[in-house]
Amino acid sequence: MLLEWMRECWSLFLDSAIYVLFGIAVAGMIRAFISPGSVANHLGKGRVKPVFKAALWGIPLPLCSCGVLPAAASLRKQGATTGATTSFMISTPESGVDSIAVSYALLDPLLTIARPVSGFITAIAAGLAETFFNKKGREQEIVPDLTCPVDGCCDGKGCPDEVHRHHHTGGEKLKAGMSYALGELWGDLAGWFYIGMLLAGLITALLPPDLFSSYLGGGLGTMLIMLGVGIPIYICATSSTPIAAALILKGVSPGAALVFLLAGPATNITSLTVLYGVLGKRATAIYLASISVMAVLCGLALDWLYGALGIDPKAIIGQAGELVPLWLKWAGAVLLLAISVKPLYLQIKFMIVNRGRGHDHHDHGHDHGHGHDHADGEQKAPAACAGST
Repeated sequence: MLLEWMRECWSLFLDSAIYVLFGIAVAGMIRAFISPGSVANHLGKGRVKPVFKAALWGIPLPLCSCGVLPAAASLRKQGATTGATTSFMISTPESGVDSIAVSYALLDPLLTIARPVSGFITAIAAGLAETFFNKKGREQEIVPDLTCPVDGCCDGKGCPDEVHRHHHTGGEKLKAGMSYALGELWGDLAGWFYIGMLLAGLITALLPPDLFSSYLGGGLGTMLIMLGVGIPIYICATSSTPIAAALILKGVSPGAALVFLLAGPATNITSLTVLYGVLGKRATAIYLASISVMAVLCGLALDWLYGALGIDPKAIIGQAGELVPLWLKWAGAVLLLAISVKPLYLQIKFMIVNRGRGHDHHDHGHDHGHGHDHADGEQKAPAACAGST
């Protein structure tokens, strides 16, 4: 049984590795080449447009439900409307270039398209609801953070984009983007990605093929169960994909899997608690209700579409992986494993050290967190732009 589990895990990993690398690379390019502060500049003026813009901006960004919190809080402090902030917080964790790439590898083209489209629709619905239920009607003016994302060479004040654009070569931006993608980004995602792979392999190896098709195939009841499972747990969009693929192969309908893909990455107990502090009780309730209602509606619509088109999801799932030559699959798998060694080692070390500290000093974790926040507040600001380098 253990060998069967490992075999299923490796098969999923082999099919998805090259797409994960592609997603990581694109994420690095987004980080390096998008102008700092340009997102915030578009999210604070008007009531409807910022919601649509925030949803569009959020789709390609590879941030999980916890990773998006500081970004959303920053946007809010910079003057983004509560509707735009809510929209951004939903569309961002539900999708991303990395999860779209993995979806194409492990799922099927229709579900790969339906996932970001459903996330976009859900984000707009929640953002508009928050906007029109917001009785304050007044928003602060945006003061965007224009700090250089390449090396922090300037804070952007008195340094327009057309001037700063010449500070760094394309090669320098490429290097900085890849450094971010392979370091900070993959460092945050690696552990969750491999946990998702292990769980997907376990589902495929241990559960009988007719279990879900007999009891949890599809319909409203199954979707509500998926909603109940997805809301409280922490799982990112990338790691939820192999789990969804395994569930579909075991008989769960694509619509029910979509509910899990939408609810799981966008919500968890931690993010809801922080959201309550950032946007308030009303916005948190709208956020959770919008995700729940729209996820189920999108799931029901997707199942209807599969039925109308006569598509058997089991027959076409994972076929994109067959388009990649075997040697390229192996090369991608080896490279992904190589860049995962350091982040996995650091995450395991961090867990061991913190567990040891928790046993030795009951209150140390709280004191350390407070000190870390204070240190962040004391960091020296980047120097103002003095000219081209």
